[in-house]
This record gives sequence, structure tokens and C-alpha cells, in this order.
Amino acid sequence: MGAPARFVVIVLFDRVDLLDVTGPPEVFALLQREMNGDTGYQVALAAGTLDPVTTSAGVRVLPDITFADLAGRAIDTLVVPGSVEVDGDGRVRALSDPRVVAWVAKLAAASRRVASVCVGAHILADAGLLDGKRATTHWSTAQQLAAEHPAVTVDADPIFIRDQNIWTGAGLTACLDLALALVADDFGDALALRVARQLVMFLKRPGGQSQFSVSLEPLSTTRRIDDLRHYIARHLAEPLTVADLAARAHVSERQLTRIFKTDLGATPAAYIESARVEFARNQLETTDHTLERVATLSGFNTTDTLTRAFRRVLDTTPTEYRNRFRLT
Repeated sequence: MGAPARFVVIVLFDRVDLLDVTGPPEVFALLQREMNGDTGYQVALAAGTLDPVTTSAGVRVLPDITFADLAGRAIDTLVVPGSVEVDGDGRVRALSDPRVVAWVAKLAAASRRVASVCVGAHILADAGLLDGKRATTHWSTAQQLAAEHPAVTVDADPIFIRDQNIWTGAGLTACLDLALALVADDFGDALALRVARQLVMFLKRPGGQSQFSVSLEPLSTTRRIDDLRHYIARHLAEPLTVADLAARAHVSERQLTRIFKTDLGATPAAYIESARVEFARNQLETTDHTLERVATLSGFNTTDTLTRAFRRVLDTTPTEYRNRFRLT
């Protein structure tokens, strides 16, 4: 019997994130329920040996095949999960085993497409597969990826990015979005949406949608900026000009802008817009307010301004966002 039409290989190694490994096969399995015919997907878990691999969750997984046995074999999709370590101060760092990196480089050469899940992008980058390409990873390690690989254009915002035959996903649960995108690439949006409903995801999220929320951003390092952040959150419906905020912080407008960029990585205006979008997202998810009411409460005042902000920050519209993520 010939090779399967879509031979999917998922890379295993010690301390790999469990959901990165199990998420994509679950999506492929649900696709089978939605199709009258065979999907052609055959998933194999590959590792250096056939010994059990202990994941970051402590669950042991048995590989199906070794990297060496895959040498020279055609692969449709190579999926590369990730692994991290967290230090005593809560700082997250992506890990990369040179032996795994070497095998990924070899296997990628025989693969139609390569997809990393979460911090697996660091392994792709170490293998030289992301040089000259745009890529994403989990927000907590994006700075590490950019610092260690200046040839990679790191965009920490989208849920997933496709650059030619290389796909990179942003976070643990985003592995489902990435797998759905692969299904859509193979079978079209209609079937991918049917699988998304089975996952109770309602509709698959577009890759360009932001993985960030304001609450996930690092805390500021000064009490003055922290106080301003709380003030902004309480007064989103008000004008909140840079001049007013600078006066409240007893600094010049130029100094306020410099402090915001240093502390929060954004200008005051950009931060305020992000905070307003975050508030509007919550309103769209949990209330029946009209778009006009949401725009007023969040400080955008008009639906046109609200829509432009959503397109700029989340690459979607308020209506599309509500249709996908409404909770009530």
C-alpha cells in the first residue's frame, strides 16, 4: 500500500507541552466525523527513541516511530510543539534541544509544510527555517525569539501566521486554531467551520486576530504609571488626552510618552486604544448592547471609530468578533 495522502508527523521530546501534541490530532479526528470519505490524515508521533516521553504535564506518551526511521520518507505536515522553563521570578524561557533541532531541519526538507505550535517556533528558528520569514510564538517568549533570531520577523500579536509553507502558532489553545487552519487549507472553510462547532469554538478565529489582551501585558515598573493604568481603566468613556494624563502624572507630555514606551512598550494613545478595545471586546462577548452603545461606553463614541480600532488592533470587525465569541 502506498504512503498515506496526508502523513502528519508530530515531534516528541521530554517536557514537551501535552496540549501541543494532542490538540492537532483531535481536530483531524473530528474532521473524520464530518466527512463522508477518508480524510487521508495519518498521524504519527516521532521521537529520538521509542521509549516513553514524559510531557510537561507529567503524562507519558509513546512514540510511534523514531526520527531515524523517518529519514528519507515523504511527510505531508511536520508539526513541532514546544517546551518552556520558568525561573524563580516567573520568567518564561523557551527550550530547544540541539538534537531535536537537527532532526527537525532534516525532516522539514522532506515535508510539504511545517507547522510549529506555541513556543515550537523557537525550534524552527534554531533549525534556520524561519530566517527571512514572518513568524509568531507565545507572547511570553516573543522577545526571546526576536533577540536570538534577528533574521526572523517576529510578530507577537496574531494567533497564527503562514509564510509560504511555514506555519507558526501563538499559544497552547491556539494549536486548535492552527490545526483548523490546516484543515481549511486542505478541505476548505466549510468543513473547518463544522469541526470548530464540534470543538464548541463556534467559528474558527482568523489568524490575524490578536492573541493579546491588555490584562496580559506586563505590569508597569513604576507606581506612577500603574496609577495611570488604573485611572485609564476607570475613565475609558472620557477623552483621556495625553495632555490630561501628563498633568495628572506631573510630567511633560514628551516625558509621559517616553515613560509609556519604556514601561509598557506603547505610546499613551496606543495603550488607551488597546484598553478601549479590550473593554469593547468584553461588552461584545457578554452583553446585548448595540454597537453604538458599546462605542460610547468604551470611549470610541462612534461605530466607525470602534470598527477602525478593531480592524487595527484585532484585524476583525466588532460584528465579526461578537458572532465568534459571544457568551450570552
